[in-house]
Amino acid sequence: MDRHDGRVSQPPLRRRPVQRRSADRLARILDACAALLDESGYEQLSTRAVAERAGVPIGSVYRFFGNKRALVVALGHRNLDAYADRVTRRLAARSGEDWSAAIDVMLDEYLAMKRTCPGFTLVDFGAQLPVGAPVEGVHREVADRLGELLASHLGRESGTELRRAVLVCVEAADALLQLAFRSRAGGDEAIIAEARRLLRAYLSQVLGASGSRENRA
Repeated sequence: MDRHDGRVSQPPLRRRPVQRRSADRLARILDACAALLDESGYEQLSTRAVAERAGVPIGSVYRFFGNKRALVVALGHRNLDAYADRVTRRLAARSGEDWSAAIDVMLDEYLAMKRTCPGFTLVDFGAQLPVGAPVEGVHREVADRLGELLASHLGRESGTELRRAVLVCVEAADALLQLAFRSRAGGDEAIIAEARRLLRAYLSQVLGASGSRENRA
């Protein structure tokens, strides 16, 4: 869903878990989906296979999801929540540092999830399913979340200019990191370094000295 107001859209669940047991079952279903995506890809994924891997009745899958696409979109939402949590913790430990340090954290945490998080290589935040056909609004949602975190880190308002700049960064980084991971398993470090340099050069023009805590108004 395309958003401009900073709210987080909700994953496409038919029913939201209200008890711990139900939430644990949903987590197992998403874990199973992620593992199967790594093993066989999206085209071979089925709700029945997910149910079998999760050790739950097929009805439990359909209680939450209408089809496999809804399931992987929900996995993308969970990935985004996990990514935002990781970035938030890292930024809290680096309080007082400028925007360039924050951008390094955001890029490094994305790379760490890309390399270690089950299902992330194919799904990330939902933008690549079906493969090569980005879901409308996902990059804007990622940019909104990161813009809020960056604004909080810098002690400034998350205005239109900052949100637009972060969206440009998300789009550019996505294209370059896809190239890096197509070029080499685990990501071509030279291309990743170029992506980092491009982001810093662009944001230095947008934020510059005004992006540091010491120089903000």
